[in-house]
Amino acid sequence: MRPRTRSQEHHNLQGAGWLRASVLGANDGIVSTSSLILGVAAAHAAHADILLSAIAALVAGAMSMATGEYVSVHSQADSEAAALAQERAELAVDFAGERHELSEIYVRRGLDRALAAQVADQLMAHDALGAHARDELGLTPTLRARPLQAALASAGSFAMGALVPVVVVAAVPPRYLIPAMVLASLLCLLGLGGLSARIGGAPLIAGALRVTFWSALAMAVTAGVGALIGLLR
Repeated sequence: MRPRTRSQEHHNLQGAGWLRASVLGANDGIVSTSSLILGVAAAHAAHADILLSAIAALVAGAMSMATGEYVSVHSQADSEAAALAQERAELAVDFAGERHELSEIYVRRGLDRALAAQVADQLMAHDALGAHARDELGLTPTLRARPLQAALASAGSFAMGALVPVVVVAAVPPRYLIPAMVLASLLCLLGLGGLSARIGGAPLIAGALRVTFWSALAMAVTAGVGALIGLLR
């Protein structure tokens, strides 16, 4: 078999941040919405009220995810902008000192001092701010904070996940709602956990079972609280 060249290599870490955010959003959508539905259903609410609660949970959860993600990532973007502004000012005041600082970074990474100084000189001649942003601050175009994109991705993944329990409520007769909700949610969570583990290169079974176990626990606790409230009504 022909050996694979460097250009053919593929690493699962590429895009892992977006994968993690999407998986968490879909997982939250399924778990929170199905847990709410189970709690309301266990309290013996009318089917119309359960469906209304499910739709409200989908919309409110998606908006909450979008808002939280936007604020969080925007704060990160503000921090990045402030760090770049500080670095730009330092380059204007002490270019030689910044070149030495960059050279020392390469020395700590394993280059000898002569080569490190040569690399720093060439990179700073090409793009001084870009070199410091990447190698001193750890900022790259790929990892740059994008608040609106993050908000839309989080809201969309949550809504897709929450749509599963909403469809179950709309399609399943009330007397079968609780077992159908548990089955559909856990199967989706099992598949979601396995898919994310496979894409990320983690153990498939362990990743799937971890997501399923903790999600089942959350649904069980919420259903128990709902049943208790139903008994006390």
